[in-house]
Amino acid sequence: MIADVVEVVVTTAVDVTNFLTASSASLEAFKTANLLKGLSVNAMIMGERGTGKLTLARYILPSAPVIDGHNFDELLSALETHREIIVHRLDGIANLKRLEETVSKTKTRIIATGGFRFTGEQLENIFSIRLLIPSLRERPEDIDLLTDTFVQEAQETFGKSELFNRNDFVPDVSENALSLRRQVYLQCLLHSVDENNLMDIMEQFLIQRLGSNNDYRAFLHLYEVPLIRAGIKRFKSQLQLSDKLGLNRNTLRKKIAEHAHYQLEMKDAE
Repeated sequence: MIADVVEVVVTTAVDVTNFLTASSASLEAFKTANLLKGLSVNAMIMGERGTGKLTLARYILPSAPVIDGHNFDELLSALETHREIIVHRLDGIANLKRLEETVSKTKTRIIATGGFRFTGEQLENIFSIRLLIPSLRERPEDIDLLTDTFVQEAQETFGKSELFNRNDFVPDVSENALSLRRQVYLQCLLHSVDENNLMDIMEQFLIQRLGSNNDYRAFLHLYEVPLIRAGIKRFKSQLQLSDKLGLNRNTLRKKIAEHAHYQLEMKDAE
């Protein structure tokens, strides 16, 4: 199918279950998705991992099967037996030309998701519309909305409220909504564990890693680094922290230098 390619740049806040709108740009994305729901055209949704491509595709075609692009034989079979399908992770497809030929023959409607493996010229014979979903780094309003959503999910999951502390919270959007959700759940989990839970977690972590001749020294940083980090946040200076830990300042400085690659930074007392 050859058609004029419409480049549509959209901004959307999406998690794995909901299409969320927090800004005028997100509302425009919602309008575009609604437009696609009523059109019989193929569309490619592009963006980084975790930007919500699959959620948007499912919103457009809620009843269509989702086929992973890496499963090429399954994809070809689905094209023969369905009127509409979602192709997830099109970047993993084995033969784009054969996909184009099969779609032209079956007339199956496709909404695909993917990154940036293929050029616009390679895609234009299959997809009339291409949507680009920017990363969350470009959508601060959506980060706030997603954070609130993930906090609520985590509180319901753990059966507790007031598990999330926003003090010093710096959203991790390295993998967009995926890393943000993981970060929020982890912080809520850590606020719900007691000392015994924490030791159980450490035990399970170490069971798989012990076995060298210097394990005590090798894993000592698992205690020292979080202890110093917590002290930095709470006491603000080496003088106060060394006093609270019962260490002299030279020993503390040495510990901070040893773990410098964990980005321990502390100002000296005035």
